[in-house]
Amino acid sequence: MVGLANRLINRPILATIHTEALNHNLNRVRELAPESKTWSVIKAKAYGHTLQAALQGLGSSDGFALLDLEDAQWLRDNGWKGRILLLEGLFHQDELAIAQSLSCDLAVHCESQVQWLESFKGSLTKPLNIFLKMNSGMNRLGFTPAEYRTAFHRLHAAGYPMHHMTHFANADQIDGLPSVGGQVDCFNETIEGLQPVPSSLGNSAAILWHRNALGDWVRPGIMLYGISPTGVYADIVRSDLQAVMQLRSEIIDIQNLKKGDHVGYGGRFQAPEDMRVGVVACGYADGYPRQAQDGTPLWVEGGGPDGESIVCPLAGQVSMDMLTIDLREAPNAKIGSIVELWGSEVPVDDVAQMSGTIGYELVCALAPRVPVKIL
Repeated sequence: MVGLANRLINRPILATIHTEALNHNLNRVRELAPESKTWSVIKAKAYGHTLQAALQGLGSSDGFALLDLEDAQWLRDNGWKGRILLLEGLFHQDELAIAQSLSCDLAVHCESQVQWLESFKGSLTKPLNIFLKMNSGMNRLGFTPAEYRTAFHRLHAAGYPMHHMTHFANADQIDGLPSVGGQVDCFNETIEGLQPVPSSLGNSAAILWHRNALGDWVRPGIMLYGISPTGVYADIVRSDLQAVMQLRSEIIDIQNLKKGDHVGYGGRFQAPEDMRVGVVACGYADGYPRQAQDGTPLWVEGGGPDGESIVCPLAGQVSMDMLTIDLREAPNAKIGSIVELWGSEVPVDDVAQMSGTIGYELVCALAPRVPVKIL
């Protein structure tokens, strides 16, 4: 592998997005939910992976689900002719004409959105598909069961093509309440007797573990990016998903410590013996979690005793632009050695667990200053 420092940038840090892995993960969704169409969720710029990579790697999706009209416009400008679902609907009434011009489907979750659509029905020039959101127990967005049927009848009467939708709170847990079963029962009881229309229920966790609770449209998000809804990397292995984002940098300096020396701000790490620490060009200003604890894994290419690649532990507080790693088991690590922060060698879920967070947050928080390469 050519050293990253050979690229024409100042700092040797690079996020590589593997679109073949995106396509592989989408195919896994299809294998797990063969009777459902797929909304590939690409909100937050495809969970930090870029819309360009999503369009390239997920282009065979039945539709894209996102939040912002700006992102919908980008998809249309870049050739996407399929369906687009705005997962939180519209935020202002004057966005309706824009959504119609972009042929967006709309999630509808509150009374004001219903009123806007009723007022807009005389201006319709093409169908606006509605995904009516039911609050079946998560208590975030959506109509309560007592409100849902009235909202459905009003929008159906206004001539909008209707779909049912809800979202699971605990599909990634065994004992969490509300349970998937409880939410499905609530959903089915509420829509009983309404005109039969397509439904959308299953998120990533439901696709993996509750395949009796999917609906006509599934909405995979985090699993498309090779990250576990539970934060447990073993789930990814068992599900045959592939990591999509690979964040790598280099060792830019090596310090030789004496026993008792401290490392970094606050001196959190103290050398238990004479040892080497490597300084890596990556810090919290790049999106690496400042709260990462000593022992968080990092992969060093060719650093092992026999020149093999090896995983080394974080040693000391993460700084804005740098972090330090324990090289006691990596005698061949040197300045210029490539280090993987997360990716195919170091699961982002493992980094997240050592940082008190979830993989979602880490990939979404990749800093704009980090260059991105799409393969």
